[in-house]
Amino acid sequence: MKDVKSQMLYSSYLRQDVKSQMLYSSYLRQEKPETIERYRRHTKDAQTNNKSIEQNMQHLKHEAATMMKKIEHLEVSKRRLLGEGLGTCSLEELQQIEEQLERSVSSIRARKAQVFKEQIEQLKEKCGIQPQQGSNEPREIIPYEESSPSSDVETELFIGPPEGRTKRSRLQN
Repeated sequence: MKDVKSQMLYSSYLRQDVKSQMLYSSYLRQEKPETIERYRRHTKDAQTNNKSIEQNMQHLKHEAATMMKKIEHLEVSKRRLLGEGLGTCSLEELQQIEEQLERSVSSIRARKAQVFKEQIEQLKEKCGIQPQQGSNEPREIIPYEESSPSSDVETELFIGPPEGRTKRSRLQN
């Protein structure tokens, strides 16, 4: 009885297995072209992406090389402006460096004058003095008048230790 039951279970299992295989093969027949097409699209997209990634990498490498050249050029310019490595410069290059330094100094002086002017205005406001707005007229210069007439003072030049001077002045009195 046990054998009969086992055989029945086994045959039932085989029937289910055959059914599932038939369903699966039917599914494959229907889905196979779509699956293959999806695979082809995916590989085509991947190849396109690989090409664009490769192009992007080449562009980035070129850009990095260009940036390195610019950095090197800026470092050389900086050293020259600091007065280093001028031995290899031509007369024209030295004149260009001088002109650039003169423009820089002029700009620095203008900024410095502006900062000083702003500080003076702030100090005037702080002290209660009204700042002169837009008045660039020269102020009238009032001569200094002394309250007493000037007098000439005679001084005697004495070279030597201080004691000698005091003794001498006592002797003269």
